[in-house]
Amino acid sequence: MRPSGRNLDEMRDVSIETGVTKHAEGSCMIRVGDTHVLCTATIEDRVPPFIKGSGLGWVTAEYGMLPRSTTSRMRREATAGKQGGRTVEIQRLIGRSLRAGVDRVALGERQITVDCDVIQADGGTRCASITGGWVALRMAVNALMKAGDVISDPLVSPVAAVSCGMYAGQPVLDLDYAEDSEAGVDGNFILRGDGRLIEVQMSAEGATFSRSELDRLVELAEKGVGELVAAQQAALA
Repeated sequence: MRPSGRNLDEMRDVSIETGVTKHAEGSCMIRVGDTHVLCTATIEDRVPPFIKGSGLGWVTAEYGMLPRSTTSRMRREATAGKQGGRTVEIQRLIGRSLRAGVDRVALGERQITVDCDVIQADGGTRCASITGGWVALRMAVNALMKAGDVISDPLVSPVAAVSCGMYAGQPVLDLDYAEDSEAGVDGNFILRGDGRLIEVQMSAEGATFSRSELDRLVELAEKGVGELVAAQQAALA
């Protein structure tokens, strides 16, 4: 039934390669099927003005798609002089999702910026960015702990994200572009590794959904995130 031939509850192949850039404190390339995202984490001894002097740390994110990450070339946002609304919305989502797994007191008054650059897009780029972004964040925090700059681990739980939706009337896990573009219902689920929900983005894309269907999508998301967290841990081992 699915264009890829996958089962309804089957993820695409996931791989996470760490240490892919020389200079960043944390980096990885995450591949979820044909969606590939480069994630890097940078530590800075500063925080935004609104929390300066509070003793709290900050985690933020930036997101972008390369011009030929899709089937036709898109213009670089830098040449337009501003970011598009979609880009701003996604990078805010990544930032607040990652912060949900951070003890900002333990992090101390410093900022970690996670950059997510989409090399190739085939659906689920924001979910891949969150999942890979946490791996880069974990590596950066490990560097802080190794240097003795933080005493206790500020990362309270892994964070990962997966898409789920209704395709051809059936609840499916991890939509690729062929499914995402035709889905009657599309959703993004961000969870911590302990199963706590961080954010759910659900919308009807031509069909409505019932409470029982929503429950099934949540179950699929929990299964998918469990597999993603296992992939994160394996990459960091």
